[in-house]
Amino acid sequence: MKHCGPIQVKTKCYTSAKAQRRIIQINVIQKSSQHNDPRLRLNLRLLEVFVATARSGSTRAAAERVARSQSAASSALAELEAVLGVLLFDRLGRRLMLNENGRALLPVAMAMLDQAVELETLFDAEHAAPLRLAASLTIGEYLLPALLAQWKQAHPNSRVRMQIGNTSEVIASVVGHDADVGFIEGSQTHADLRVQSWMSDELVIVASPTHALAGRTTTARQLSSATWILREIGSGTRQATDSWLLDHLGTLNVEFELDSTEAIKQLAMAGAGLACLSRHTVAGALEQGGLVEVLTRLPVARRRLAIVVGRDKRLGRAAQDFIRHCTS
Repeated sequence: MKHCGPIQVKTKCYTSAKAQRRIIQINVIQKSSQHNDPRLRLNLRLLEVFVATARSGSTRAAAERVARSQSAASSALAELEAVLGVLLFDRLGRRLMLNENGRALLPVAMAMLDQAVELETLFDAEHAAPLRLAASLTIGEYLLPALLAQWKQAHPNSRVRMQIGNTSEVIASVVGHDADVGFIEGSQTHADLRVQSWMSDELVIVASPTHALAGRTTTARQLSSATWILREIGSGTRQATDSWLLDHLGTLNVEFELDSTEAIKQLAMAGAGLACLSRHTVAGALEQGGLVEVLTRLPVARRRLAIVVGRDKRLGRAAQDFIRHCTS
């Protein structure tokens, strides 16, 4: 009786199906890199799965994003790697982490998918790709609504999706490709972003008209010992507030830290303490008398608001037009 050799028997009889598929995949990748096939073997479905996997870190989560089965997503990813002749991810347990090849491909793949969306909606304005924005609370709640209303009048078929959070969250959203354009109020940035200066803002200290420091010029000692109501750490307003007040007062008695500008205003109006907010956010309350500006000898605190986009991202037509709308 003829027996197969040890290596042959081990491969045929004992190697798992998953390992066999991996061996086949590596062989295909090696072969694909050794010949030049003039036929176009790359398609947008493969890139869609790749981008979804890069965002989520697994083919299971990617499959949910693109409405496919996990096996179909895994096959698509393996096919893309075979077509390109390189591996795009490092496999760390069940996690898939982009390697240098994947990081090089991601912005190109994102741009191609964005162009494909524009192409699909080229002759159907009613179903145009939405304008995806992310904005800090101050900008998203007080500055962009009027600009968006004007935009909608000029672009009635343009749909808008806007996420509102603190500056750190906006940066993460743009870097993670969940938003095309971000609006921030802090000095934070990221290596993967391009930052464009936008408009100026001013921080003001406000309080209830009944507060002990209302209606008088306060000293640094009075400000340092007062009760403060501030935004949460990570917000652009908090970053600017700390930079301004701590540099001149040394310490602050922060009793409240909130991630809601409106809640801070309500607490200040109720006499709970001093608040430091953007002048844009308190203009109405100052005019109506619910808040008063606390006079100080501190220098005026001005800052620049900014627009951020992906450094390597090709912006779609709607995003480019909206940036021009906001800056014109």
